[in-house]
Amino acid sequence: MITTVLCRPLGRDEIIQRIDELCDVLEDCVRGGASVSFMLPITRDTAMHFWQGVAESVGRGERAVLIAENADFRIIGTAQIILDQPPNQPHRADVAKLLVHQSARRKGVARQLMDNLDDIAKKNGKTLLVLDTATGSDAEFFYSRSGWERVGEIPGYAQMPDGTVTGTTIFYKNLTSDAI
Repeated sequence: MITTVLCRPLGRDEIIQRIDELCDVLEDCVRGGASVSFMLPITRDTAMHFWQGVAESVGRGERAVLIAENADFRIIGTAQIILDQPPNQPHRADVAKLLVHQSARRKGVARQLMDNLDDIAKKNGKTLLVLDTATGSDAEFFYSRSGWERVGEIPGYAQMPDGTVTGTTIFYKNLTSDAI
């Protein structure tokens, strides 16, 4: 089932204005077991601190934040693309923190966010995207289905929110028809 959502970028000020909704999505994902760098129990202060840092990074032009809003204009998903890269990698960007509220999953929201991230990357001259995700997760399956190329796995890379250790799988995606 595909849900029609509005995907759009948020600037620094709008991230701050809508920080409670962004925190709700992050907290829901972590409570649901998403391996996105946070541990249980996640607190509102932890989520607020994270989003405040993201807002400042957006304000410096280092990254872009996309949101997906439902018909009631509530944030149900978000994703980031880190545009600021070392001088020898101006063509590359990192995809980070694809978060979809558990109530909105399996409805095409993640796909719409990722398609919009591709567009932002292209507008910023990026031709190669990279990301990592927990090995064996639903996210790993999603990226494989979505045209991302699996590079490999690093065992024992991180902890899940409950403290169990997991590997991470690295993916990349070329945004041009020419191989880099």
